[in-house]
Amino acid sequence: MADGAKGADEAVSFTGGCQCGAVRYRINANRLTVYACHCRECQKQAASAFGLSVPVFLTGLEVEGETASWRRPTDSGSHTNCHFCKTCGSRLFHAGENRPGLVTIKGGSLDNAVELDPVAHIWIRSKQSWVVLPEGVPQWETQPQTQSEWMELLS
Repeated sequence: MADGAKGADEAVSFTGGCQCGAVRYRINANRLTVYACHCRECQKQAASAFGLSVPVFLTGLEVEGETASWRRPTDSGSHTNCHFCKTCGSRLFHAGENRPGLVTIKGGSLDNAVELDPVAHIWIRSKQSWVVLPEGVPQWETQPQTQSEWMELLS
């Protein structure tokens, strides 16, 4: 998925953008981690059975083009700011108020999204009945409750 090959500890670039091409982004990170969220909000946003979220540090994200955002409550009781392309409306990333400095890229907006493989499934109490989760992949009825649980999920 990376644009260039580097050593395991060196940052590489991952790219993505909106459907119309007005917004492009680059993520500078060692690797990407993805989880599948089955909450009703992610189902609505993705117009699908679940959403794919790729957490990255805001300091490693470069965005070119104009985005807009709107703020909505989350099932966890916090709020998130949803950023999208002002031209085509493609959702690109979320910035949760309960995790400053971290954003979640919408997995389908990555150029090579086909390579994403979720390390966990969250909010499975809302998952569609026909979705079969793989054995051995961690799952939460809601979501990790502590910062250390989130960091374990993302490591």
